[in-house]
Amino acid sequence: MNQDKYVFAQLVEFLNNNKFRRIVDKYDGNRYVKHFTCWNQLLAMMFGQLSNRESLRDLIVALEAHQAKCYHLGLGREPLAKTTLASANQNRDYRIFEDFAFFMMKEASDKRATHILDIEGKKYAFDSTTIPLCLATFPWAKFRSKKGGVKAHVLYDIEAQVPAFFTVTTASKHDSTAMSAIHYEPNAYYIFDRAYFKFKFCKWKRRLPKNILSDAEVKLSGYTSEKKYPESFRIIRFYDEEDDREFTFLTNAKHISALDVANLYKKRWLVELFFKWLKQHLKIKRFWGTTENAVRIQISVAIITYCLVAIIQHDLHLSRSTYEVLQILSISLTDKTPLQELFNKTNFNDVKEQLNPLFPGLFD
Repeated sequence: MNQDKYVFAQLVEFLNNNKFRRIVDKYDGNRYVKHFTCWNQLLAMMFGQLSNRESLRDLIVALEAHQAKCYHLGLGREPLAKTTLASANQNRDYRIFEDFAFFMMKEASDKRATHILDIEGKKYAFDSTTIPLCLATFPWAKFRSKKGGVKAHVLYDIEAQVPAFFTVTTASKHDSTAMSAIHYEPNAYYIFDRAYFKFKFCKWKRRLPKNILSDAEVKLSGYTSEKKYPESFRIIRFYDEEDDREFTFLTNAKHISALDVANLYKKRWLVELFFKWLKQHLKIKRFWGTTENAVRIQISVAIITYCLVAIIQHDLHLSRSTYEVLQILSISLTDKTPLQELFNKTNFNDVKEQLNPLFPGLFD
């Protein structure tokens, strides 16, 4: 089926073109478009991210070098000009790509659903990462008097290891402003980092398991806090032998063990690894457009690309890490090797040696 198809064209087959077309129609995205459609735009951006292009100009140069292949890569018959892609990123509705990112997240989550902890219910970690921007170039993203930036707020499915929800705000927005947009599921666990509060102790548990320093019931103190949430919480102090650190957890999960609470929170670090991976290996540090619309499109396409790699890992039953898959793809997009054969036969050490001189700083 994949004979004589480029690797990038084989990747595209894992995308639901019909779903994307319906989203484009919803926002009238291809109105007055003659050649460079929203689908072409999506694939061009994905090609740039997967091939580690540093800038819009860098991407255009790469596509010009492969002009004879562009139609078969899904990028259209006409040569792509820098102004064409820049204009599309600036003017086309970012919700087209954001909605498709949500579709891809749901598909990846459904396929990769598993149980890494012996606790019933979905498990999510919520956090955000700030991406600094030059205030002179991105004046709409004012953060402080002399700084600019955007913040990506992400709800991460820690068992499927893909995002379940995301939104983008200016860096000045607090996480709590994004949390209200989450659709909370019954019988699910939501793990958040750091909170500052005052409370009063009600009662303590005895006969604690190893490494649990205390397990107590508390209530928020202060008239306003207690009025807004009169129910009690559970506060757990846990000693982590591996890192020689003490942690304090506040939770309303009273039906699971204290060690289960500690293990749930430990898995929260998966969202930190996702942010690190996304910034390091998909191009969202350097944006290919200066408008808010262009920034939102690029972040959405980065998440679409991440979910695509996750789906391919699942469907092809790959034992390689997401990192390895991405690096192998980055030097193979215009090859005609079947995907399964590509991942089975490629020596990852050879890939690293080949990438290092071509893409300085990639492994920094």
